[in-house]
Amino acid sequence: MKHISKLLIPVICFLFAACINKSLEKPVKPNIIFILSDDLSYGDLGCYGQKKIKTPNIDRLAEEGIRFTNAYAGNSVCAPSRSSLMEGKH
Repeated sequence: MKHISKLLIPVICFLFAACINKSLEKPVKPNIIFILSDDLSYGDLGCYGQKKIKTPNIDRLAEEGIRFTNAYAGNSVCAPSRSSLMEGKH
């Protein structure tokens, strides 16, 4: 019985330390690029089908990442809509 308890204590300590070590790892945060522009419509970028205006860097970002395709304006004119988006009160 003494032999089992001498072996059991280090095993329990090892398992406890292994559980604590995983909880100390920081979660990986996603890289998010938010581009806010004035007077830019949905179809004004090459990644959304524009043929005349060349936007190679934004097109490459869209190709390698995730594109935001559903948006709704907080107001019908620019300044209040932009303000509501930046403040988060929309």
